[in-house]
Amino acid sequence: MNKKHRPLPRINAKFARFRLRTGYSRIHRFGVYAMEDIPAKCIVIEYTGKILTWGQSSKIPTAKSIYLACLKRGFSVDGRIGGSGAQLVNHSCNPSLKFKRARGRLFLVSRRKIKAGEELTVHYHYPAKLRRVPCRCGARNCRRTLRLIIYR
Repeated sequence: MNKKHRPLPRINAKFARFRLRTGYSRIHRFGVYAMEDIPAKCIVIEYTGKILTWGQSSKIPTAKSIYLACLKRGFSVDGRIGGSGAQLVNHSCNPSLKFKRARGRLFLVSRRKIKAGEELTVHYHYPAKLRRVPCRCGARNCRRTLRLIIYR
């Protein structure tokens, strides 16, 4: 199949509490978009995937580790394998979503009201020791990097 005609990844509606769609993003490759208004402080979608120990996830090459999310101490979720589509939510320094961990599960929750058609974003809090990855979110308060910045 031609690269330009590759189908868009899909959202697994089983894990979404609102109607969402994927599409091309100005931030990075694909993004997730709200198809309806989403109120503040609501679970939007569960971040699913294969559960890995930190030891297993540390062996994943950096280029493929962008879909890893910390689940709880010692464990992470690899959204590449069995992901709900939440792994396609892009980073922003001024995000519309935040992570919430509950009973061994990981959810994305709205921080504010999100309008239909708006791209969903979350702050991924990449570790400071990670190589510098430039941020393209375009937010007024953009830090220009996906890494956490530690001030001493």
